[in-house]
Amino acid sequence: MNSEFPLADRISAFIRLGFQLSDLKEEEMHTLFQEAQNQNAWFTYQSLNQALEGIKILLEKKALELWVSRYSLVEPSHPSQVGLMLAGNIPGVGFHDILAVLISGHVACIKLSSQDTALPLWLLNQLKAIEPRFSDRIFIEDLIKNKQAYIATGSDNSARYFHYYFGKYPHLIRSNRTSVAILQGNESSAEIQALGHDIFDYFGLGCRNISKIYVRDKEQLTSLLDEIQSFEWVANHHKYFNNYEYNKSIYLVNGTPHLDNGFLLLKESVDLVSPIAVLYYELYTNLEDLKEKLQLLDSKIQCMVGGASAILPDLVPFGHTQCPAPWDYADRVDTLKFLQELT
Repeated sequence: MNSEFPLADRISAFIRLGFQLSDLKEEEMHTLFQEAQNQNAWFTYQSLNQALEGIKILLEKKALELWVSRYSLVEPSHPSQVGLMLAGNIPGVGFHDILAVLISGHVACIKLSSQDTALPLWLLNQLKAIEPRFSDRIFIEDLIKNKQAYIATGSDNSARYFHYYFGKYPHLIRSNRTSVAILQGNESSAEIQALGHDIFDYFGLGCRNISKIYVRDKEQLTSLLDEIQSFEWVANHHKYFNNYEYNKSIYLVNGTPHLDNGFLLLKESVDLVSPIAVLYYELYTNLEDLKEKLQLLDSKIQCMVGGASAILPDLVPFGHTQCPAPWDYADRVDTLKFLQELT
């Protein structure tokens, strides 16, 4: 391994990758997106394009430099091999983990999801072409055994499997999370439209998608369904619409109360994670009580979305869940700190 690969050069390579994404020719993008879509029908051109835009945000020069400046990164004299088990629910969802490992100076040994290989492989090939020194820092493997550390993302069931096999090594193991929104009743039409993106982007498949809303009264629900009619395009996707029809038929057969606007079902529930094409809702009386309830659910929540609130000051603005900065970590666990401590 080439030991002469300073942090500044690694950062520069990722910045150049971001520039390259901005200059990507339409023909090359079309070929890439077609390959990804052939592999996973959920990966539409719109979703893939949005994923690339999100990666470009991660690779902005100011963002990368600000992110890294928060740490005292020491060049590892013996870089650790870090096994990465990537998820495949949305396009390129594991890119941040790869970025963090390589920025920290370690070696990324990557097990790609079978549902998402086209985009990650393309990105890594572009990166190695920009900076050949990454060639001995990036490995795609079917089995990631005997590594010095592991970062794994999956379901609650797979997380138990990961703990069993990787628990004796330094590890970050992520399980199911979801996101929620708090509606206070004074939201503007523009804010509700932005909330629609938090609900429907990537067809609701990501942990940063809203699967549940908290409302003061049920009148807010009918207003919500009216405001988000512009997202009815999701019903044109056969996999999404199949889920919508299936869940609707279950509710009708069982006599389960729900609201329906033709492409989204609203159902009252204390649960957090709703099925595809369903949005759960729960009534609350005041923000103080709601804050206490959400604190008890903290380990299962990725993002809390809403307008300005003194009681809940850390709410993500409507429409911003799918635009994380480099320091917006999955499960809110500092990945770069974990990797830094390996050194």
